[in-house]
Formats: sequence, C-alpha cells, structure tokens
Amino acid sequence: MFQRLLSSLSATPRRAPTPSGRLALAALLVRLARADGDYSPAEVARIDAYLAAHYQLSPFEAVALRQEAEKLEAEAPDTVRFTRAVKEAVPHEDRMEVMGALWSIALADQDRTADEEALIRLIASLLGISDKDSAIARQRVIAGREA
Repeated sequence: MFQRLLSSLSATPRRAPTPSGRLALAALLVRLARADGDYSPAEVARIDAYLAAHYQLSPFEAVALRQEAEKLEAEAPDTVRFTRAVKEAVPHEDRMEVMGALWSIALADQDRTADEEALIRLIASLLGISDKDSAIARQRVIAGREA
C-alpha cells in the first residue's frame, strides 16, 4: 500500500488536454461568474444566452456547453490554459467581443466585485488586451443596457 502511494506521488502528473476555444471561452465565463462566490441565476442565464448567440446553438446545446465548462472550470487549477486556448481560437481583433462577454457576466448580477475585476484584468492581460480597451468594452456593455 505504501509503495503504491509513493509511486503515485513520484509519478509525472498527467496533463489535462487543452480545451477547444469554445469550451475554454465558456469555462472563462463560468470562472468569472464564480469568482465572487455567488454563481447567480442571472449570470448562468447570461452565459447561456451568450453561448447560444455566439456559437449559433440551441438553448439545450448552450446549457450542455456551459455544464461541460462548469466541470472543466472546477477541475482547472489556473486560468492560463483557458486564455491560451482562446488566444489560439480568437484573432486579436475579435477579442474585444470576448471582453464584452466577460464584462456582461460580471455585471449580470448588478454587483461588480473586486474579485471579478481582478480576474478580468488578469484575463485581459493574458489575452493581450489593454486596460483601456477592457474599460471600453465595459462601457459598451453598460451603454447597451441603458439603451
């Protein structure tokens, strides 16, 4: 028994496969929604709506993608692998839309927390988006709600 335990501890850790760009983006949205410890129904609905619209999915397909992303997000130790997959799948000029989606999720529950803002800053940096462009994306989301 001790031999198996020692073997498992010294074994090379198995690397999880890199998720597809679509799944990685969904996992980022979930991670952001969970960042403040309150994964609200409004955030879940906003994630589902974004996935359905962005990927032309039925409501059932969007829910299935989000549920798969929830599992992946819960198992992932960091955010880097998600942003790396998104960077590979989304050209730089289209990443402002990703920032808009992130801000939309952060603002869905009408409570912008420091944890959410810190995670958005990290994600923006990892995606090569400046703080200024992230702020522009946030302003667009806010303006779209007021219209």
